[in-house]
Amino acid sequence: PISICVISEIGYRSLPVKEYFGEYFYCPIHVLQLAREKCPNKKIVVMLNEKDVRLVDLDMLLDPCAGLVDMVRLAVDPDNLSRASLLSSEIMTRGFEVGLNVMYMSKWLDDPIFMGKLADVKANFISMIDSYGGIYPQDIDNAIHEIKKVTSIPLGFHGHNNLELALANTIEAINKGCEMVDATITGMGRGAGNLKTELLLTYLDSKNLIDFKYGNLTSIVDEFMSIQKEYFWGTSLPYMISGAYSLPQKEVMSWIAKKRYTTESIINALQNHKKQQPASLGIQKFSIDKKVEKIVIVGGGINAKKHAHALKQFSHSNPETVIIHAGVRYISLFQELSNKQYVCLLGAEGYKMKPFLLAKNTVNYTFIIEPSPHLMGIIIPEGILAQTFELTEISLFDDFPDSLLTIAFQIADLLDAKDIFLFGLDGYDIKKDEQMLEVSQENQ
Repeated sequence: PISICVISEIGYRSLPVKEYFGEYFYCPIHVLQLAREKCPNKKIVVMLNEKDVRLVDLDMLLDPCAGLVDMVRLAVDPDNLSRASLLSSEIMTRGFEVGLNVMYMSKWLDDPIFMGKLADVKANFISMIDSYGGIYPQDIDNAIHEIKKVTSIPLGFHGHNNLELALANTIEAINKGCEMVDATITGMGRGAGNLKTELLLTYLDSKNLIDFKYGNLTSIVDEFMSIQKEYFWGTSLPYMISGAYSLPQKEVMSWIAKKRYTTESIINALQNHKKQQPASLGIQKFSIDKKVEKIVIVGGGINAKKHAHALKQFSHSNPETVIIHAGVRYISLFQELSNKQYVCLLGAEGYKMKPFLLAKNTVNYTFIIEPSPHLMGIIIPEGILAQTFELTEISLFDDFPDSLLTIAFQIADLLDAKDIFLFGLDGYDIKKDEQMLEVSQENQ
């Protein structure tokens, strides 16, 4: 049997920033007071992001936490280990235990310079953080062996579940002497998520290492599972690939949330990232033969379909008007128009065209893709290759190069239109679909 001390990490204490990252990015004192009230006999922990905190900030961030918080953990980039150790020493003098969460474990595993720096670290715990979710049990064994050569500070492990090895790695960490391991109910955590608390407890119970009563576990797991349906975490093929090749999963999370790319596109981007070489299609460059007076940019909102007759009437009355489709969703509605029509393609948009290509004539359409390199990959059906052109550059907007709307406005700018009408840009109900918040902000 083993003895377990439950430590509850509530969230971050952070300096004010312009963006809002939620209540638990700041852990206001009333939240910590409530946590202490609910958990009078448990250790309570807050996190500081070391890159954003200096010694002069500790008065504001930590002094109000006295008596409410037992431990402070520092999220540490391995390049900043020496600076983090100074911060850790100061925090310890203020009466808190300190744990250093050293991120990007796969990057420092075999780095003797980093191991040398560990010898001078001052902390109560050093936790190995598998930031990319790409560590294997043998890596755990090797890392612990090397770390114990230079320091006697107790070790911990924090696993991500990209390769579904969080449990195996944590078991290995425990077997090799780690005294602190991290887990969350249902594996709740951004992207691929973390080790499931209930899975770890079940394993330990099955090995007679603890005597665990499951009575209270079922109800809280059910509650977290309902949250998971809303916020989506857990591994998938793209997360597995990002883990296997130690690639940042932040980009993968963004690509998945936008619903703009197929799994194939995301995998293609990850493969390009791994090889450090962009995809190239050899598509002919786009050039204009004449400028236009009026342009209508058609978005994918339901109003484009609901009021398609209005655009048709407008187009018949203005035959020189050019129509630019920011995506392929409604191109079939306007196939009979004689107006010049451009269609913006990005990621998996071409895949959505397959039913249309089987039944429709595309002769009146010109298809435009973003400039090389196409890191995400672009699906271009063979039937439209001769009508597909690549922009030379995106010069109008710098912030959102992989946006259908950016491509549409870039075409409009090149055509030097005097009037641009927007049709079918309904926006997003982010209360119903928070995953589309980034796309909504992008369109704004």
